Amino acid sequence: MFEVTETLQLEGVGYRWPGRASFELRVPNLTLARSETVLLLGESGSGKSTLLSLICGTIIAGSGRVCVAGTDIAALSAGQRDRFRAEQIGLIFQQFNLLPFASVQDNILLPLRFAPERRNRLDDPKQETARLCHDLGLPVGVMSAKAGALSVGQQQRVAAARALIGMPPLIIADEPTSSLDAATQATFLKLLFAQSRAHGTTLLMVSHDARLSSQFDRVIHMTDIAQTTRGAA
Repeated sequence: MFEVTETLQLEGVGYRWPGRASFELRVPNLTLARSETVLLLGESGSGKSTLLSLICGTIIAGSGRVCVAGTDIAALSAGQRDRFRAEQIGLIFQQFNLLPFASVQDNILLPLRFAPERRNRLDDPKQETARLCHDLGLPVGVMSAKAGALSVGQQQRVAAARALIGMPPLIIADEPTSSLDAATQATFLKLLFAQSRAHGTTLLMVSHDARLSSQFDRVIHMTDIAQTTRGAA
């Protein structure tokens, strides 16, 4: 059976936002290997959010190809893209996007409700939830706690566990450490790297903080991989 060694591939990708002040993003080539940890650096307005939307399939490139785990995103219908994203991509948001009144366990298990393939990779999802909580340094008994009652650092680790559960091939983390102090930030990244590498997961983390560079396998600057243009519609 053919094994996909490149988790993410963008070739000749172009996208133009409609509107009065048009914005166009072009990415000639971007490839992320299986198990690779990559830091994507870029200033505000450099196109990072547009690039993530293209990778996740929430918008579709006007030209070129975006492939995740060997699948061309544009070949899928809107409904298929939603299901594919749930199965193949774990997302860690800057604001975490946890359900505050739901338990930690329910928050972590939530993606499996929409991703049967991720669910089927696990013998016991609740046991896997407990393992992730332990490995990410969360306290014993945290699974029954309400997510909204946790500290910011703990909520961030719950968000990471939710992204990691079911071993999706690609994790996208959008500024997940911006609200943390340096010590908590370093601990979180170390734990996230360990979990990603243990399961062959590719990690793409977006940030504007170049001080994180030394901790990643590779650092990519938006200005090196993409061209952006702005002008009247």
